[in-house]
Amino acid sequence: MIRHLVPHLESRLVGLSSPVSVQLPEGQVLGALDAPVKMSFSHWSSLTRLRAGLIGALAEEYVEGKLHIEGQMRDVMAVAASLLPANPVQSDAGWWTGLQRQIRSLRAHSPVKDTEQIQFHYDVSDDFYALWLDPRRVYSCAYYLDDAMSLAQAQEAKLDHICRKLMLQPGERFLDIGAGWGGLLLWAAEHYGVDATGITLSNNQHAHVQRLIEGKGLQGRVRVELRDYRHLDENLPFDKISSVGMFEHVGRNNMTAYFSKIMRMLVPGGLVMNHGITAGGLDNHQLGAGMGDFIEKYIFPGGELLHVSDVLTHLARSGLEMVDTENLRPHYARTLWDWSDAMEARLDEALQVLSADGHPPRAEKILRAYRLYLAGSAMCFEQGWVSLHQMLAERPANDRGGDGDTIKGAQSRYPFRRDYMYARLAS
Repeated sequence: MIRHLVPHLESRLVGLSSPVSVQLPEGQVLGALDAPVKMSFSHWSSLTRLRAGLIGALAEEYVEGKLHIEGQMRDVMAVAASLLPANPVQSDAGWWTGLQRQIRSLRAHSPVKDTEQIQFHYDVSDDFYALWLDPRRVYSCAYYLDDAMSLAQAQEAKLDHICRKLMLQPGERFLDIGAGWGGLLLWAAEHYGVDATGITLSNNQHAHVQRLIEGKGLQGRVRVELRDYRHLDENLPFDKISSVGMFEHVGRNNMTAYFSKIMRMLVPGGLVMNHGITAGGLDNHQLGAGMGDFIEKYIFPGGELLHVSDVLTHLARSGLEMVDTENLRPHYARTLWDWSDAMEARLDEALQVLSADGHPPRAEKILRAYRLYLAGSAMCFEQGWVSLHQMLAERPANDRGGDGDTIKGAQSRYPFRRDYMYARLAS
C-alpha cells in the first residue's frame, strides 16, 4: 500500500489555486468538503499520478472507470491546470527524441493507417456529433466577429472568412481536402458559385455530404469523394484549395510532401488555405503530463502537431509562397467551450445515442473521453499550449496571366492587402 502518500497529498491540495476534494479508496476525504470539484479514487496506485500531476493518466483512469469526478467542466479544468508540475510544452528535444519522433511518424501515416485513424475518430456516430456541433456540423475553429455571436453564426463567419481569403469566384474549380460534413464545400458552392470537390476518408461523412448534395440539387457542380489526398489526379489542377482541420493528421515526416502535392494540384497563381492546429512549443512533439498520450489513445490516433514556424518551413520547401498568416487561438478556445457546454447540457441524450450499437460500457467510455477532450482542449488553447493558424499561400504564377496581362507583384495575383478579407457575411 502507498498510504504514506496521504500527508504529501494533503499538503499538495492545500497549495492548489483551485479547490478540490479527494476521496481515498477507504472513504477518507482530503481537502475542502464543499469544493466545486470532487475526485473519488478506487485504487491507491492512482494517487501517485495525482501527486505527480499526470493529468493525462488521471484522465485515462476516469475514462476506464477507476476515478470518479464530479463538478462543472470549467472547474475541473481549472483544477487540472493547477495540478500540472511544469509547463506541458517545455522542450523534449534531443537526438534520441527526434529519432523516435521520426520513426513514430513514418509508422503512423501510410494511406491505410491514416484511413483507419480517421475512421476511428469521425465514424463514432454522426448523431453524437450533431448533438454538440452547429447545424452545419462544422468541426473546426469558429470565427467570432463579435462577442454576441452564437456558435452557428461564428461558424458561418469562419466559412465566409476562408472563402473571402481565397477570393473565390464563380466557375472556379475548388478543392476541399478533408471536407468533413460538407460545411465549407457547400457554403463555397452556394454563396460563391464555385465548382466544388471535397475529399474525405470517413465513410459516415462521405455518405452525409452526398445526401446533402442530392438534397440541394447540386450534383452538377458539387461532388464528394472517398479519397486520400495523395491519390488526387495531378492532371486536373484546381484554382483554389482549402484544407481545414486536416493537416494535423498528415504527420511530421509527410509535411513537405503534403504541401508539394497541394502545390502540384494548384494552377499557377492559385491559392491554398491551410487552417489547422499548431503546437504551442517549438520542440515538443506532444503535450506533456500525459495529455498527448491520452489524446493519442482515445481521440486522435496518429495526430501530430508542429509549431507554425515548422509548418511554414515545410510550406516554403514545397515551392508555395506564404502570403498571409492569422492566429485564431482565442477563437478556438471559445469554440471548444461552446462545444463542451452543448455536450454537458445533453449528456443523457449523448449516452443514449452512443449506446445505440448495443454496447453501453463502450458508450460510457467514449462519452467520458470526449467530455475531457473538449474541455481539456479549450483549457489548452486558453493557456497557449496549442494554437490555431490560418496560412494562406500561393503557387507562384508566370509573368503573364491567361489574358496576356502582366501580373504585378512578384509574379503573384494576390493583392498583398487585407481589406478584401473583412467584408461582412455573403448574402
